[in-house]
Parts: sequence; C-alpha cells; structure tokens
Amino acid sequence: MQISVTRMGSKFLPDPSRVIARFFYISNERSINIIRNVLAMSDSEVSITLSQVLRGYSRRHRNISMIFEKHFNKLAFLFDELGIKPGKVNQSRKALIGSYFTLEYSIEAAAFFNPSVVEDPDQSELGLDEKRVIFSFRATGEGHISSIVFRSAIIDKNNNLIIEPVGKMLAEAERIKRHIYNKKSFIRKLDEMHDFDNKISPVFVLEKLGDRFTYGELKKAVEETRKTHQLSPNKELIINQMMWLALSHYEIEFSLDSAISERVIFPISDTEKNGIEDARFVKFTEENGEVIYYATYTAYDGMSILPKLLATKDFYHFKGLPIHGELAQNKGMALFPRKIKGKYAILCRIDGVNNYIAYSDNINVWREAKLIQKPKYPWELVQVGNCGSPIETEEGWLVITHGVGPMREYVLGASLYELDNPEKEIGRLKTPLLAPNNEEREGYVPNVIYSCGSIIHNKNLIIPYGMSDCASTCASINLNELLNELKKSK
Repeated sequence: MQISVTRMGSKFLPDPSRVIARFFYISNERSINIIRNVLAMSDSEVSITLSQVLRGYSRRHRNISMIFEKHFNKLAFLFDELGIKPGKVNQSRKALIGSYFTLEYSIEAAAFFNPSVVEDPDQSELGLDEKRVIFSFRATGEGHISSIVFRSAIIDKNNNLIIEPVGKMLAEAERIKRHIYNKKSFIRKLDEMHDFDNKISPVFVLEKLGDRFTYGELKKAVEETRKTHQLSPNKELIINQMMWLALSHYEIEFSLDSAISERVIFPISDTEKNGIEDARFVKFTEENGEVIYYATYTAYDGMSILPKLLATKDFYHFKGLPIHGELAQNKGMALFPRKIKGKYAILCRIDGVNNYIAYSDNINVWREAKLIQKPKYPWELVQVGNCGSPIETEEGWLVITHGVGPMREYVLGASLYELDNPEKEIGRLKTPLLAPNNEEREGYVPNVIYSCGSIIHNKNLIIPYGMSDCASTCASINLNELLNELKKSK
C-alpha cells in the first residue's frame, strides 16, 4: 500500500534582517579610550551623535536605549581607572557609551532548520477542527552559532498551514536569573553524576562557601582553591563537574509584549556558548494532569557537546536544567510525552549508531539504556536515530526516525512500539517515509532532511523538517495509512 505524503508547500526561510542587539567588547585599553573620548564630547556632540544612532536603530529593536544602558552598566569595572563614578554620567552619555559596545547579530543569516512542533497552550479563538501550534527552529548565524527561535501557525481543518505574521523586533530574554544552590543538594547532585571517584569529597572547594551560594561565588572559591592547592587529576575533574553543574541551571523570562516569533533563546551558559542545537519540544502531561513543555537539546561549547533540558509552561518563562548520569552524552535525546509505569522515558542514541530507550525516576538523571533498534535496511546502514518525541496513538507509540545511507543521505523513516512496553517494536517501514527531492537536497549540507518533532491533526501526521541544513518546510501524511503499513511491516 502506498502511504500518502503531501508536501504542504509552506517554507520557512532564513531572513538576515532578523537581528538582536548583543554586547560587544574589545579590550580594556581600547574600551577605556572609547569611554574617555565620549566623556570628552560636548553636550551638543553627544545629543547629535545619539540622535543619529537612535534614528538608525530604534525601529530595528524594542527599547534600544534600554539595551544601551544595560551594556553601559557592564562596563562599570573600567571606571575606577578613569576616576569617575558611573552613576555620575548622565543618561545621554550612558546611552551613547553603551551604543559603542553594542553590535547587531543576525540570528538566522546562515540557516533556519531542524524544526519541532507542539500544540500552543492557547487554543482560543479558533474555528472548527483548527489547531494553533508553535514551531521551534535551530537558527544559525555568523560563526555558526545556533539559537532557538519560534513561529506560530494555525493548521486548519483541511491541514492547510496558516503562518501567523512574523515580528521584526527580536529580543533575548528580558531577565536572566542564575540559580542559587543549596550546598547539601548540590553535593547530592554531584554524587548523582557518578563521573568521578566518590572517595574524594568536593568539600575541599565548598567549605569556602555558605549553605547557599551562586555560580559567581563558586567560581571565586574555585579560583582561590587553584591558587592555594596542588590539585590531583581527580580533584580537577570534580571541579570541572561542579562548574558544569552550576552553569547548567538558569531561568529566563521574555517580555509579555513580545510575539513568540520575536523570542530568541540565545546561548547563555559557557557550556552552550557555541550553540544551542536541535531542540526537541514535547507537550508533557504529568500524572496529575499538569502540562509542561520540555525540550531536550544539545549544548555545544566549541569543543564538546552535552544534552540539556528546557522547561516551560507558557513559552515566556523557561528553566534551563542539566541532564546527567551515564547517558548524558551524544545527541538526540527525545522525551516521551508522559510517564510509563511511573517512570520518565526517553529515546537516545548513546553510541551514535543505534536507538535506545531509558527510564528514570528523575528527569535530570539517566543511567541505563536498552537497545531497541539497529540499522537494518540499505538506506539506514550508517546510523538510525529519532526525529523527535514518540507520538501516542491507539495502535502504539509512533516514532519518526532518520536513517543515514549511501552518500550520507538523510531520510525519514517510521517505527511503531507497544504502548505498555515501548521496548517492543510492532513494525518498521522497509522503505523511507520521506527522502529529499531535487529541491530539498541542495543546501549547506546536501542530501539531508531532518526533523525534531511532529504532531497529529485531523487524522494526519504533520512533520516539519529541515532541508539540507538551510531552510525548513512541512509534510502531511495520512495517519491511518501509515499505522496500517507499520502493523503489517514486521
């Protein structure tokens, strides 16, 4: 039986005009000279120069003058050398100085790909059989730095995709809150990580801190310890684990007057400074009925990758959380949308080749995994992996997969697993569900289609997918046809 696959036509293309204003720092000496020169300007020169800057950029950024002042405040440590208190500088000069330490970053100038999709928390003001959804994307700009961005759309009763107007006044989170740690729970979390010799206690650093501490206080204690102690390799490993754990927790909050297409989750901690990659969002329902949206993603610091977790209920306020344990490695963790037999469940690919499943009592700690799928068919012999969280259907857990075959071509496949025992495969497509066509195979990384999450609407499976690591589009697949084919494919 032929499975009906309809390419929906809508395309999400990179737009270099979408920019955020970021802090720009040169060096202490050059920065001091810039500040000194602005302070030497006459009031008239300051007024004219600032007016020119505001005229050029106020329509490109929401409250650009506030951004300038925020960037000015980051320079406070330089004013001692100038013999001036920052508070004595008037607002116009603060804003002008801040503008010299601000640059625009085009978040999606290079690529806009690897999407996932979830149901929007707000389903009001919709027509019959319509659904409002939120797409997430990996947006990549200069230096190949990736961030998470969003689009809002409505899928109508005929599975037409109506993309809501895209806002231009992009913004990073309005507030970033670092986590305050309790010493006892911090030590317990370190023990959970099991990546070092537990005979060595982390107290040799933490004894310098109070019962509650911040990342900054921990960093200072580590610096002091390195100055006063000759540290063994095991102790250095503990310190590295402590710093990673402390960096992994944060909270961000976006302004209520920002459209979802204007919210940008740009790398925040050092562990992700070179990119936030391939977020797999899922609408997770707790056993008490509470809904939380989680996203597993890959943090990249330029040298190594780490899986991490985002949590939100409203897409305004997000918590960044660590994932640790023996399985905290490689890419492609995808959380099931509910617990299974009282435990969290996750798909992962710990060896880079095969698909595994893992269970845990703690959503942040993953220890043991069971192999559930190996490459089998010619189009997937290099590797198989998931393309987002499993989708619950009456027939079983539907998992969209990716397979890599000859010429490193990425295609999409599908598998079906038992609801009560998702380790048991019911069926698996023998041929690709979707492969790149002539248009989709051209791009930054040729011959690749890839998805990070799909959704069911009106008995159709809607799959958003990236095209050759360049742009994105969507396909619609008849769900009953797909499930029937899977059930007879064993």
